[in-house]
Amino acid sequence: MAPFRLLLRVRYGECDAQQVVFNARYGDYVDVAATELYRAVFGSYQALLEQGLDSQVVRMVTDWSAPARFDDVLQLEVSTLRLGNSSFALQVDIRRQADQAAIARSEITYVMVDAQAFTKTPIPDAIRAQLERGAPDVTVNQAG
Repeated sequence: MAPFRLLLRVRYGECDAQQVVFNARYGDYVDVAATELYRAVFGSYQALLEQGLDSQVVRMVTDWSAPARFDDVLQLEVSTLRLGNSSFALQVDIRRQADQAAIARSEITYVMVDAQAFTKTPIPDAIRAQLERGAPDVTVNQAG
């Protein structure tokens, strides 16, 4: 089974003076991929909020392997890396779609919080099961 995938096209304004994707843009890409995963897994981000839950990023680490450039189509593959009591981590592998070259890998850790009090709360069993299952074989294409 293939992991959840998001396809994004690199826009000109996301590139730096060296004509490669500026490093900070990878945080944006990972955030969009996680949001789309939420939509595929929970139906929408709002569906999580309606259960009185939210998630907050507490850590994100990115390792780069190669540059991405203007007009490249990036394939972001998202999988659940680990589930704790109140936290979970996603792994996001970023590849250039044309040749499947590895561009970067990010790990992002979230803490589940009460949507009103913003205090951490255990991940409910149903949410845990949805995160474990993920959204295999789902591809969202935002590359145009």
